[in-house]
Amino acid sequence: MELQLYDISPSLTAFSTKRQGGYSNGLYESFNVNSYCGDDVMNVAKNKALLCDYLQIPSDHLIIPHQIHQTRTLKVDERFIEKDEKKRSEQLEGFDAVMTNLPGYCICVSTADCIPILIYDSVHHAIASIHAGWRGTLLSICTQTLKEMSVHYGTNAKDCLSVIGPGISLKNFEVGEEVYSSFSDCGYPMEKISRRYEKWHIDLIECNRLQLIEQGIENKNIHISGICTYDQYETFFSARRLGINSGRILTGILLNQS
Repeated sequence: MELQLYDISPSLTAFSTKRQGGYSNGLYESFNVNSYCGDDVMNVAKNKALLCDYLQIPSDHLIIPHQIHQTRTLKVDERFIEKDEKKRSEQLEGFDAVMTNLPGYCICVSTADCIPILIYDSVHHAIASIHAGWRGTLLSICTQTLKEMSVHYGTNAKDCLSVIGPGISLKNFEVGEEVYSSFSDCGYPMEKISRRYEKWHIDLIECNRLQLIEQGIENKNIHISGICTYDQYETFFSARRLGINSGRILTGILLNQS
């Protein structure tokens, strides 16, 4: 198992998984931890066990939602963790962001070209993980998640640190005219976030960075991995390279127990 680690704070562990060092086969080869993309359930379970051993947490402390390209944020609190496995699984349906202030729980999102974003509130010690595809980006999922953190934890964006993890780059994210128009209609500065080659291309990483800055996170506190999944598909899963029936990168954040 290999991880891309992010040095945000000594108070937490943050990472994105790479493809190597697991049990999965074929287009899921070899370290896929996502249960929703068609991989063999036993191989996924063994990969999860590897990750949990590394993180030194029980398997039920690894929280992975079933994402639907919307903006709902799941709050992992005492009420959630008291539920049995079946009810937890049901509650994980339909969320594209997860937040918590509980130590010892690794909250994750799955991507394979979409943009994973991690947020750490350094004052209230709350964290969030966000899945931002182009639809979620249009719906301002970073903005919505920060608002949820403010309501539940008192988060002020100026106190936050963030990571934008591996995702598809502008030069490889070709879109149709309707997607370009959707971003333009939402008021994005198209001269900054788009470029025309033969067709239009959109910079999802920059779109989400701008959202974070607009909410008050300082640019110096936003770390961008600089990893394009399309270019580096041999190391990180890319749905545009491998097809949708392939593995997923898991990007997670964990408040360390004191």
